[in-house]
Amino acid sequence: MNSFDEIKQYAAETLEMEATAIAQLVQQLDVGFTEVVQLLLRSEGRLVVAGIGKSANIAQKIVATLNSTGTPAVFMHAADAIHGDLGMIQKQDVVMCLSKSGNTPEVKVLVPLVKSLGNVLVAMVGNNNSHLAKQADFVLDTTVEREACPNNLAPTTSTTAQLAMGDALAVCLMKCRGFSSGDFARFHPGGSLGKKLFVRTGDLTDRKQSPKVAPEQSVQEVILEITGKRLGATAVLKKDVLLGVITDGDLRRMLQATPDFRGLVAKDIMNARPKTIEASELAVEGFNRMEKFNITQLLVTENGKYVGIVHLHDILKEGIY
Repeated sequence: MNSFDEIKQYAAETLEMEATAIAQLVQQLDVGFTEVVQLLLRSEGRLVVAGIGKSANIAQKIVATLNSTGTPAVFMHAADAIHGDLGMIQKQDVVMCLSKSGNTPEVKVLVPLVKSLGNVLVAMVGNNNSHLAKQADFVLDTTVEREACPNNLAPTTSTTAQLAMGDALAVCLMKCRGFSSGDFARFHPGGSLGKKLFVRTGDLTDRKQSPKVAPEQSVQEVILEITGKRLGATAVLKKDVLLGVITDGDLRRMLQATPDFRGLVAKDIMNARPKTIEASELAVEGFNRMEKFNITQLLVTENGKYVGIVHLHDILKEGIY
């Protein structure tokens, strides 16, 4: 059995080889890359990304990244394309084909078919003298010296280079379009990343469960209100004007200082400087504020008026943190 040090060395050699290959891509960027970016910025169609074998897997990831960052894209398997899927290519689409060798039989059949349709063909290829590279309108050079595979056979370094080039393409398109965090949120409303950019504090506030007491109400009534609404706090209001907040912690501190609280009322124990957040503010900002002040709830206001309480648990339950 191989030792820990041997296995670690194998892993280190692989990562170093792939890191070197990615660094080399910087030297392989040329005017063709810039022209492809400008072409896609002008395009009124989609980017159809094709590949076969491991390159097909990378093509699918590139498509997913482009779609989520504002560039319409669709995957087309090179083998399926010549058996009917070629029909997915529309007149204004740009086609990009991924291949290490650029000479696989499926690619050789696909290239003239794409050209006959009149679509622009981009090659992301590891062999600039290949059939694919020579027939393409634009070439993205992902040539690598060798695979990380000890037999120099299994696609490893070459697919890493394709993946990195695809990311470079997506990021350039994002920056050129001014793709913002708000745009990202529109495409990721359900994920935790999107929620940070999309979910508002008001979305997590139950307005029917908005604990509140008047300043003259007894401590017993305060306790019942906090217990009944189960949010760990209550607002103190006078004619809808927010005067303060009373939390579970305030009640514990009161009992430590004054065991006999029968003569006390809400205004005697409230915090007159409550931490608040507007319902329109992002929930992630509420989380940051709770973390900053080491508290577990915020009073939620709308146009300055109290509407409820958002609890730390409400935010965490949404995966926002």
